[in-house]
Parts: sequence; structure tokens; C-alpha cells
Amino acid sequence: MRVDAESAHETYPAILRGLACELELDFAFLRLTDIDTRTCVLVAEWPPRIGITYPDPSTVAHRDGPDPILALAATMKDVTVVSAGDIAEQLDGLAPERVPLVVIPLVSGGVGVGALGFAKAAGRAWTDCELSSLRSVAELMTQLQARVNAENRSRFVGSHDDLTGMSNRRALLDHLSARLEEPRCGPVAVLFLDLDQLKSLNDFLGHLTGDEYIRDVADIVREELGSEDVIARLGGDEFVVVLAGPTDEFVANLAAEAILKAIDGMDMPLADLRRRARIGIMMAQPGRITAEHALRCADQAALFAKIGSTDNIEHFTESVRAQSELRSDVEVHLRDAIEGDALVLYYQPEVDLGSGKITAVEALVRWQHPVRGLLPPSAFIPVAEATNLAPELGRWVLDTACRTLSEWKSTLPSLDISIRVNVSPAQLVEHDFAGTVEAVLRRYGVGGPQLCLEITEVAVVNDVDRTRKTLQSLHQLGVRIAIDDFGTGYSALSHLKELEVDALKIDRSFVTDLGAGDANDLAIVESVVGLADAFGLDVIAEGVETTAAVDVLLALGCTRAQGYLISRPVPAAETLELLRAGTIQF
Repeated sequence: MRVDAESAHETYPAILRGLACELELDFAFLRLTDIDTRTCVLVAEWPPRIGITYPDPSTVAHRDGPDPILALAATMKDVTVVSAGDIAEQLDGLAPERVPLVVIPLVSGGVGVGALGFAKAAGRAWTDCELSSLRSVAELMTQLQARVNAENRSRFVGSHDDLTGMSNRRALLDHLSARLEEPRCGPVAVLFLDLDQLKSLNDFLGHLTGDEYIRDVADIVREELGSEDVIARLGGDEFVVVLAGPTDEFVANLAAEAILKAIDGMDMPLADLRRRARIGIMMAQPGRITAEHALRCADQAALFAKIGSTDNIEHFTESVRAQSELRSDVEVHLRDAIEGDALVLYYQPEVDLGSGKITAVEALVRWQHPVRGLLPPSAFIPVAEATNLAPELGRWVLDTACRTLSEWKSTLPSLDISIRVNVSPAQLVEHDFAGTVEAVLRRYGVGGPQLCLEITEVAVVNDVDRTRKTLQSLHQLGVRIAIDDFGTGYSALSHLKELEVDALKIDRSFVTDLGAGDANDLAIVESVVGLADAFGLDVIAEGVETTAAVDVLLALGCTRAQGYLISRPVPAAETLELLRAGTIQF
């Protein structure tokens, strides 16, 4: 008989029936052992009992338990004749006089994988020829089961993630496709779970810790969901959940909240990582969308949960679709924009709040897209960071800003300002970044003190040792360093002692409504100003939009600021006119 894993359980009863007819048997059975769980189950018997489904779950027994047939099969090496008086309860009503019972172990690689059992009516002896035939049958059954087990293992490996044991992408798409082909089973909720801190765990604590974290997350997700919900790991830090049965956005949102809450409650080696995971939700309508498309939509929603969601959950909508199309456009054409003439720099002045004198300008990149018009940094910088184009983009900004400052100085020889340039975390840890900066300064004749590089708090903590060395090299060039968006990241006060930093920039979120009665904003700004004073650092406020905010900043001792009240970012030509005037009235 040609038998495979799918047809084995249909073939086993036919084999037993054939043997029973050939050898005139009254009873025959086959029990198979799961090596991993050390349990055994009745998979076939002849004649079959009415109302029993095989494999029979009621017959599951542990090999180390009291089951006499299993105990016998686990130790014997050859055909054994058993007295029915010892195992009558295993024969489910077969009278003791219907003996002897012959039990034959199925042994593969020295390990028992099951047992065959046969009974003949009393008074009919077993011949040597019959016993020899049964040995041959047992050997063939052992080989058959080995092939079945190999096929099952291969099928499991092909459809499951080896780290977590969850379904993999192929199995997920098969399941989701089946769900979406049935019009009456929807809508189908697809939850795309993306972990945010796996890279940090791998970088700081090693991949073994990262793998352990992935397994822990998998266990937690299993615990939070129902047994019929399908959970898959796509690889890396991405999981997908397909909720069982038709559902709605409310139920899907509850499931997402439960998962995120459970993950937030995990013990984490890096406790200061505040954002642990995010979930995108796609409500897929059967008959209207493919599994691949549904999965892609959920993935896009998860991406935008990171960008703009306050609770780390985002549902796929037409707005998300439009933003995703923009992102795809950016991914395809950003490199050409950097290498071509599509990027431009705008400059936002920084002034002394008391006199209005311009003390610095910040270079801010824009993309003059041929179809979408002028794109702000938020439309393409996250893409640059995700596609490893951030260093290339950063080098373009640095070079263009320093060249423009040199041109301004040629026009206005007495110009005394610094130019501020944002530096991405990827740039800061580049090999010989300080050498790159030095070459640009030399190329355009710009003095080190006239350049201020702005770094984020995240860049500081990602690699403190390398950041320290880089900043030391930059300071040797006279270049000044400011920590941008201060108060929103993860840095500890100890970093301010360790690093060569010259200024703190108060994040706009604390400044925009300053003076409107928000005690929290006031307390934070006051603390940052005091901190800067204690460390001997300059302090600059971003996002000044009201005269009330100016009054509060001056009262706290912060005299330098930028914001829409003073000036929006403007092109180089307009900036030159502002610099020619020297001051800005606001």
C-alpha cells in the first residue's frame, strides 16, 4: 500500500482488517507513541467500536504510567504473549478466554514508537509461521510510521517558526486565504504586532537575550488570545494574529489592548525603553481582498501606529492608505532626490529674545517633489532612517549648509552667526564622522565654532562610548554640540557629565503653550533652564509662538529661542535678507 501522512490513519484499519481475515483473528489494535510527550494513543483497531473516532483521545496514556500494554511495549524487544487476566481492561470487554493476546513492539532506532496487538479465540495456538509474519508486519509498520513521522515533522517545519513554534508566513497566508474565500465568515480581524526594542536588546545584551524575549512575547500572546485564534511569527520582531470568527473593530481593539498591556507588564532588561510594541489592525472583508493585501494593510497601520498614535494602536483607513502611498513613493525616489537637485535647505533663525538679534540659523531640509510639491522632513526623514539613507542625506545637508554659510559670509563679511545642522544617530556612529566634518569645514573655509551639530537624546544612549569619542574629536575641531528636543528622550543626567555638550534645546512640546497656565510645561522648562545653568550649558527654546511664552522664558533666564513668532523656516535668499538686517522684530 502507498501510504503517506495524510492517508495513514485511513490505511491502518485496512491493514488490521486484512490481517484479521488472513490469520482468522478476533481482535487487533495499533497504538502509537509520541516520543516528545511520551504518550501513546489508540489509532486503529479491528473490529472498530461503534461511536469511536480514531485516534481515540480517551485512550491517551503516558508511557511511564500504569498502562500495562505500554509498559510492556516499552521494554520488550520481540513478540510477547500476554495473559488476558492482566490486561482485560485494555481489551474493552474482550472475554479473558479469548487469549492468548500477542503484543509486538514497534521499535525505531532502539526506541519504542508503538505496539501492535492481536487476539485469537481460546484453543487456537499461534504457529511459528504466524508469529514470524507478524514480526515482518511490525517491521513494515515501524518503517511506515517513521516515514509518516518524518513527513509530519517536515510539514511542521515548513509551516511553523522554529524559534517560537508559531505558524509562519506560509501557514498564516494559507489560513487567511481560506478565511477570506468564505463570504459568510467576515469581517476578519488581522492584527500586526511589531516590537520596538528587539534591536536594542540584541545590540546591548546579545541575540540570545533577544531570542528569549521573542519566546516570552510569543507565550504572552498565546495566553491572551483564544485557542482558535491563529498566531504567526513572520520573523524578526513581527507577529500577526488572525482572530477567530467574524468580529468588529471594537473587539479587535480590545484584543490589541490586551496584548500590549501584557507586553508592557513583562520584566524587561532595558527598563527605560518606554515604547515596547505597536499594533496595526486591518478589518478584512471576505471576497474583497486577498490575504497578502490584508497583511500588507495591517503592516502599514502598524507603521503609522509608531508615527502618530498615542496608544500604539492604529486601524487601517483611507488616510493610512494615502500616507502609505506617499511613503512608498518616497522609498523609491529618495536616493535620486539626494543625488539630484530635488532637495533644498530652508533656514530658521534663532534670536536673542531681549534684542531680536539673530544669533544662529538652523538648516532644515525640504524635498521639492515633482508631483507632490514641497515635502516637509517628516515625510521622508523616517524613510531615510529606515532605509539606511540617513547618513547620505545627512552628508548632503552638512555640505550644503556649510557652503551656504560660506556664501553668506562672502556677501556679509561681518556676519557673526553659527549654523545649526541636525545629525542622525546613524551619522554619529559612522566611521570617522569627525573626519567628514573636518573635510567639509576646510572645503568651505568655515571655522569650527561657527558650526553647531544637533543630536538627539536617543543618539546619545544608543552607543554612549562611541558617541563620547566622536564628540571629543568634534570638540577638538571647535565644533559645538547641542542636544535637540531635550526632555523627550531617554538620556540620564550622568550623560551630561560624560559628553562634550555645549547646549540644550528645549523641545517645542513644552514651549508652544508656555504662559497659558500649564503648570507642567512651566515646571519642565524651569528645570531644563536650571539644569543647563548647573552644567554651564547654553539653553535654547524651540517652538516659540506667543509673546506670553517669550515673557515666561525671559523671566526664567532663557534668552535664546526660535519659533513661528520669530520666523518660519525660509529659503536661503530670504534668510540672507534677514541676516542683512541683523535683527528680527516680533
